[in-house]
Amino acid sequence: MYSEWRSLHLVIQNDQGNTSVLHSYPENVGREVANAVVRPLGQALITSSVGSESLLKTDKEVKWTMEVVCYGLTLPLDGDTVKYCVDVYTDWIMALVLPKDSIPLPVIKEPNLYVQSILKHLQNLFVPRPDPGSSQIRLCLQVLKAVQKLARESTIMARETWEVLLLFLLQINDTLLAAPTVQGGIAESLAEKLIGVLFEVWLLACTRCFPTPPYWKTAKEMVANWRHHPAVVEQWSKVICALTSRLLRFTYGPSFPPFKIPDEDAGLIPPEMDNECIAQTWFRFLHMLSNPVDLSNPAIISSTPKFQEQFLNVSGMTQELNQYPCLKHLPQIFFRAMRGISCLVDAFLGISRPRSDSAPPTPVNRLSMPQNTAINTTPPHNRRHRAVTVNKATMKTSTVTTAHASKVQHQPSSTSPLSSPNQTSTEPRPLPAPRRPKVNSILNLFGSWLFDAAFVHCKLHNGINRDSSMTAIATQASVEFRRKGSQMSTDTVASNPMFDASEFPDNYEAGRAEACGTLCRIFCSKKTGEEILPAYLSRELSKFKIYVNPTELRRASINILLSLLPLPHHFGTIKSEVVLEGKYSNDDSSTYDKPVTFLSLKLRLVNILIGALQTETDPNNTQMILGAMLNIVQDSALLEAIGCQMETNGGENNLFKSHSRTNSGISTASGGSTEPTTPDSERPAQALLRDYALNTDTAAGLLIRSIHLVTQRLNSQWRQDMSISLAALELLSGLAKVKVTVDSSDQKRAISSVCSYIVYQCSRPAPLHSRDLHSVIVAAFQCLCVWLTEHPDMLDEKDCLKEVLEIVELGISGSKSKSSEQEVKYKGDKEPNPASMRVKDAAEATLTCIMQLLGAFPSPSGPASPCSLVNETTLIKYSRLPTINKHSFRYFVLDNSVILAMLEQPLGNEQNDSFPSVTVLIRGTSGRFAWAQQLCLLPRGAKANQKTFVPEPRPAPKNDVGLKYSVKHRPFPEEVDKIPFVKADLSIPDLHEIVNEELEERHEKLRNGMAQQIIFETSIDQKSEEEWRKKSFPDPITECKPPPAAQEFQTARLFLSHFGFLSLEALKEPANSRLPPHLIALDPALPGFFDDLGYLDLLPCRPFDTVFVFYMKAGQKTSQEILKNMESSRIVQPHFLEFLLSLGWSVDVGKHPGWTGHVSTSWSINSCSDEEGPEQDDVIISEDVGASIFNGQKKVLYYADALTEIAFVVPSPVESLTDSLESNVSDQESDSNMDLLPGILKQPSLTLELFPSHTDNLNPSHRLSPTSRSKKVPQGRTIPPMGPETKVYVVWVERYDDIENFPLPDLMSETSTGVETTANSSTSVRSAIPEKEVPVIFIHPLNTGLFRIKLQGATGKFNMVIPLVDGMIVSRRALGFLVRQTVINICRRKRLESDSYNPPHVRRKQKIADIVNKYRNRQLEPEFYTSLFQEVGLKNCNA
Repeated sequence: MYSEWRSLHLVIQNDQGNTSVLHSYPENVGREVANAVVRPLGQALITSSVGSESLLKTDKEVKWTMEVVCYGLTLPLDGDTVKYCVDVYTDWIMALVLPKDSIPLPVIKEPNLYVQSILKHLQNLFVPRPDPGSSQIRLCLQVLKAVQKLARESTIMARETWEVLLLFLLQINDTLLAAPTVQGGIAESLAEKLIGVLFEVWLLACTRCFPTPPYWKTAKEMVANWRHHPAVVEQWSKVICALTSRLLRFTYGPSFPPFKIPDEDAGLIPPEMDNECIAQTWFRFLHMLSNPVDLSNPAIISSTPKFQEQFLNVSGMTQELNQYPCLKHLPQIFFRAMRGISCLVDAFLGISRPRSDSAPPTPVNRLSMPQNTAINTTPPHNRRHRAVTVNKATMKTSTVTTAHASKVQHQPSSTSPLSSPNQTSTEPRPLPAPRRPKVNSILNLFGSWLFDAAFVHCKLHNGINRDSSMTAIATQASVEFRRKGSQMSTDTVASNPMFDASEFPDNYEAGRAEACGTLCRIFCSKKTGEEILPAYLSRELSKFKIYVNPTELRRASINILLSLLPLPHHFGTIKSEVVLEGKYSNDDSSTYDKPVTFLSLKLRLVNILIGALQTETDPNNTQMILGAMLNIVQDSALLEAIGCQMETNGGENNLFKSHSRTNSGISTASGGSTEPTTPDSERPAQALLRDYALNTDTAAGLLIRSIHLVTQRLNSQWRQDMSISLAALELLSGLAKVKVTVDSSDQKRAISSVCSYIVYQCSRPAPLHSRDLHSVIVAAFQCLCVWLTEHPDMLDEKDCLKEVLEIVELGISGSKSKSSEQEVKYKGDKEPNPASMRVKDAAEATLTCIMQLLGAFPSPSGPASPCSLVNETTLIKYSRLPTINKHSFRYFVLDNSVILAMLEQPLGNEQNDSFPSVTVLIRGTSGRFAWAQQLCLLPRGAKANQKTFVPEPRPAPKNDVGLKYSVKHRPFPEEVDKIPFVKADLSIPDLHEIVNEELEERHEKLRNGMAQQIIFETSIDQKSEEEWRKKSFPDPITECKPPPAAQEFQTARLFLSHFGFLSLEALKEPANSRLPPHLIALDPALPGFFDDLGYLDLLPCRPFDTVFVFYMKAGQKTSQEILKNMESSRIVQPHFLEFLLSLGWSVDVGKHPGWTGHVSTSWSINSCSDEEGPEQDDVIISEDVGASIFNGQKKVLYYADALTEIAFVVPSPVESLTDSLESNVSDQESDSNMDLLPGILKQPSLTLELFPSHTDNLNPSHRLSPTSRSKKVPQGRTIPPMGPETKVYVVWVERYDDIENFPLPDLMSETSTGVETTANSSTSVRSAIPEKEVPVIFIHPLNTGLFRIKLQGATGKFNMVIPLVDGMIVSRRALGFLVRQTVINICRRKRLESDSYNPPHVRRKQKIADIVNKYRNRQLEPEFYTSLFQEVGLKNCNA
């Protein structure tokens, strides 16, 4: 209507007319000025007498004062300043009505100019204060009354002033009413008055100064933001009905039945408004509310800017719609809007009759019925919650709160559509006026609204008005809603004087019924010969035709099929004469119907199941079929494996084979076949039989058919649907665990299809990537891990291994290295760009699974722990060296992801101490592993006989060998004597020539000394020669010998060096990175190091889940009664104990290294003592403690595979087990089921499962048992954050009707796992998980020996979880497997939906990085190398 006109919304927002110059000064300055200036003016008004003049004389004084008053209106309400400001302004604006002496003369001279400024200033008063109280409400009402009087009585108001007045009213209404309503706030108190004044002034403006289109457009946009207030619709209904009453007078003349309305409502329309103005105003006011059907969609109502601001809390996380109480009024508001439209329709039809109650007026008071009278609504099976889509933005938000209501009584009514339900049969019904408008005319005005309102929250089978944004509405909620019908409730409706809580239901059925009734009256008012447009007729017929929704009809049929699937295996060759009557017999020679066996119907049921899966399009139905497929495949596999196939005679066997291979449930007899089946419906099953050519009577054939069909549709029809994709992946995971031998090509097909699915989802355009899409990709990686761990031999095939590793590469890096035959992009050349960090984490987990788990699970330590049950404490305890303590280890970190704890001393056990040995504890993202290594220098066979190297002996020397020469040594050569003397030689005299007596004496003395020296030296030489001859040969002192072998080694340095970790590059800080070097040392001497190391060891390596099992006898309602059922095996059914046995094997809590059901007793390996264990077992077994033995105090049932671990806890009264252990009296009776429990306790492999679980860990450990229900964490043990709590309740109910009485809230306090109290959660169990979201699996044993399943709270974000489906019938063989698989899938879904969950390897990686940051030994390279040559822990050891 106003598409070509611009809105004034931005003009209003950008208008600064309500700001004062005092806003530029500090707050205390403005406050003091306002208090000082305004007080004299206000007091002057109070004490003024007739003839007293204003204090302000000039225009300058008035304008300056108005700046102060403008600021004063923004002050808190704790003083009289704001009141004085309001008094002054409400007095001054009367200058346009009746000038007074108290009004300044400049204002009287130019009232329009000053009133425009005053109105802008008064906007400040309506800004919500933190604590408004009654004073602000009183002042606002004073202003509104003044404005109302101004509009009514002023005759000199200019158009500009009217426009400012309208914008002022729009602005203050938007300020107070656009935001979500606060209970008891100022908006709730003033809403009715605000809207009333706005509409009244607007009507006066239409009479005196008709608003231009921009004003109408702005009003329409703003009113759309206030519709969550009941007063808006209420006042709109009053105004439009009053306008309609005036409109009908001059449109259809005086003979047309008058539309009677209350006098106060009729007074809203100015008497001077002419007919043309009435028509124009009526049409514009009719569309002032926009589309009233929007009121049925909280997503649209809450999409306004003020709501969006409120949706973001302090942390930036969006809140749920149901947290806003104002949205709970939408059903009532929607109903009131539809009632107002219904009044208008009745007025145009001329069937008006006066109302006896209050506004809004309605010609026929159809809904003011007694409280016990029902509202005729659409049939229950077609009531659905559906949000009405308006644009693409609103399609993204499709959350509608499901109403909770109490039941009302439905009474049949024989009145016609045109009569009022509160009329008696003797009262004449009102008839339409003869001069009424045509049906098409009325529908042109109101048809689109009424038809949309009639289809609110309905999903028609032909897709009419089907809202694509609501296809993911929870099925459980809608089923409950349809089951309870249109019900009444008052507990969720806040008190409101405008609405009677007992009259309005808190769902949208009332408004929808009003629209349907109005449409009936419109169509029934058709005149003879009048033609209705086909578009209107088709929509009417679509709405009121007999509702047979094919989707829900198929769902009911699938439920029947789910109950039939176990019958062939359960009853076998039993013949059914009553139910089947031989119609499907394959005996062509028989001339009469011959009864057939249940077993002969197996293939027919399978074909129906597969055919249904091929043709089904509804996500809920498809998921139910997928769950049924795993049920039938697993049941067939178990039946064949235990060798319990029914033995039949030759004739029956031939008949069975003939039926299963040739008939397939389809008559092949020539001639007239009486088979009541349609060939088209059976064609998919026939096609499958032809394509596969398999004997599908076997479990292997069923498995192959299931794999082929699911994989084909997963990568075609289903890959766009998240909920079906998740269910299909869960089905494939379940099929991987079915122990049936099939060809490797079929297994490869499943793996390849999952890989293709991941490739497709990762390659989708970026705008389509969302958290939900990434959740499905993560689920696909988990499915891939299940197939690889269950069939590790598949990776022996080169092409399969290549495809899997390419998918892992795609998940981690975001692309494949080899995109085509020619291109190869190496890792170093690729920029990592994974789809998301969650996808990358899932791919890394898959790579860890391939490299570390395949072929290595379960380890010799048992399935309870995929890691080594060895740590520093264990090595210290079992080593034979007393000097070893926790400070004897060296700690290093590789690549910021692997912590190495190295013990260089040999353990003193079977290791050869003469060789270098090192014991390494490797703590990585996948767990803790211990390696004992020796440097092997010789072949293993030579170790025992090898001695220290000894050189060969030398031969004895022979001194008589060769010739000996006596040589006299000369100081100079002989040639010197032959040289003739020269004169210079003769110049030196001889000695004897210069010797005198004195010199002779000295000479003689020297000669004697020389002679003695010669004799001495000769004797020394002779003595030395004699000693040398006496020595042995060779000389041990001078002989060269090989060094002795080293006995002590610095093996940590050798290990790091041999593995290439000690390079200089590995110790340098990486450039442009905050990561530490590739190799760093940790300082264990820092306080808290070993606590953090123990914290790391407590982080589990696999996801862990908890199941609490209860037994509910018939008629029980209290939690204590249910818990006491576990005290004795005599009071429970034998099948219950067998069911427990099929879930897991028994483990001792004190000796168990895995998950035990509570964080205080899980994942511990060193608080062990080998004493008292067998004695305790004997005491337990001798007493009939029933299933309470598995209450988690001493024992628990446990199941684990390579990817997950589950603890099955049977809660019992705290004192029950303690009392039974203290008592030595055994009360065994003949009807006791206790004979089953010793098998559970002594033989963990004895289960209903065909494939016994792995033996429990034999490593002894013992832990003190908790003495109360609330187990406390041992002192000094820090429990890390574990992510979302994943626990499931399994309840065995003897009587199905007792399910409604199950005391879930009371039992939730008995099922603490400790996860809810860890560091990542500050809430209690009850507040952490709402009661309606707790998954509960009810198992009801039937008289036939089968079991009926009831699921509650197991519907997540992506709809239902399989394989168990609500209402499914399960055999005794498959019950344990299906329950366990459903538990695994429920918990995986919960982790997928959690924003705070990190996979185990990610949590361990983060903790390792934290340890590195806290305890890194920041050494220089020389210091690091020096520390490798020093012994570790000497100081600590000596201390």
